[in-house]
Amino acid sequence: MNILAIGDVVGTIGCQFLRDKLPSLKKSEQIDLVIANGENSADGNGITPASAEFLFHSGVDVITAGNHTFRRKESYPFFFLFPFLIRPANYPDGTTPGRGFTVYDFGYRRVTVINLMGCLFLEALNDPYLTIDRILQEVDTKIIVLDFHAEATAEKLALAYYLDGRISAFFGTHTHVPTADAQILPKGTGYITDVGMTGPQYSVLGVKPELAIQKFKDKLPVRFETATGDCKMDCIKFTVDDRSGKTIALKRMEIL
Repeated sequence: MNILAIGDVVGTIGCQFLRDKLPSLKKSEQIDLVIANGENSADGNGITPASAEFLFHSGVDVITAGNHTFRRKESYPFFFLFPFLIRPANYPDGTTPGRGFTVYDFGYRRVTVINLMGCLFLEALNDPYLTIDRILQEVDTKIIVLDFHAEATAEKLALAYYLDGRISAFFGTHTHVPTADAQILPKGTGYITDVGMTGPQYSVLGVKPELAIQKFKDKLPVRFETATGDCKMDCIKFTVDDRSGKTIALKRMEIL
């Protein structure tokens, strides 16, 4: 089967660009399942019920999140109501809305999608290694995909090698900059350190450049605004063998 992973969708402009491009891409690449990171899909960052519903209605099957997951309190009930909107599984259970993984059932095959967050240079959550080990003991699907929302490339690579052969595909999110290391690891796990971003091309991670410059130069608080103009959608297609659950091919794409 073909699984498409889409990098962090930024603001209304990124959501609309995804809606414009995704239907034809799904058809041309024969995509079976679409996963998109939506933690920045609301203007100003975070995710709202409106931005999540927009992504679902645009053809996204599973939405993952990250460190901005809970910026918008109005989204909290949404994480309980919609099984295919997930947050990092290593947030504390019992006190955190929602769930950290989901199973997408096609009837003829089932796919587990897991979301985790890194601990280096981000908020210190529960240990991602212990968390993923627990989840893998619970799930029984052959195909398993992980969105690891993390800052440090070394943290992503280390976890990927730890999981090599135990999951089908591993894609990193958070940095908004696509990496040139898409590969199939030795035991069959498809991997990329960071998929990239869906949103304005001429921006600083989606933010108006002049505001980012002001922040770095003046060292004072700045209210960020999403940039405008031409957009792109960074994504990667994992082709996974249904029987073995291994990635047999992958293709990184930048849709303009």
